[in-house]
Amino acid sequence: MGIDDEGAGPDPVDLRLAARLSELRAEQGWSLGELADRSGVSRSTLSRAERAETSPTAALLNRLCQVYGRTMSQLLSEVECEPVSLVRAAEQSVWADGTSGFVRRSVSPPAAGLRGELVEGRLTAGADIAYDGPSVPGLEQHIWVLDGTLRITDRDVEHLLAAGDCLRMRVWGATRFRCPGPEDVRYALVVVRP
Repeated sequence: MGIDDEGAGPDPVDLRLAARLSELRAEQGWSLGELADRSGVSRSTLSRAERAETSPTAALLNRLCQVYGRTMSQLLSEVECEPVSLVRAAEQSVWADGTSGFVRRSVSPPAAGLRGELVEGRLTAGADIAYDGPSVPGLEQHIWVLDGTLRITDRDVEHLLAAGDCLRMRVWGATRFRCPGPEDVRYALVVVRP
């Protein structure tokens, strides 16, 4: 077990590595048995590694990196740093699409070891944005309208949201976001990777 010098418990990097290994398997939709078959590593060893009950060896990580199609450097860089707990307003990136009237503030940006992110979206009155599909199929979204009115079409079903309304959905195909006006709309978007 990755115990620190004072014997206080598992090493934080080992804990983040265990969580990332578990996430990678979940992203593939594999059971421990399927990963064992693909990697040649026993289910019990994989289970102990994903629960941080043991520090994985370089050989074990190399086998898993081969299965997941990444280098060991990539895997370790994903877990080396603990995500910043506090994201100050001045540090939140803002991107604007002047053509469509969309402004996106990354309130809680994606980070290694975390599956969710929080975005503030703003659409000017009359804005209409169509997306062909999600970046990740099955992406979970929670859209909470803070001010104004928002029309969202998901799988050919249109939803009209007013201030205070929240739409929860998994995105599998095309979606459309429209601000019918007369005022702009501001909403919070929680995105959770499957």
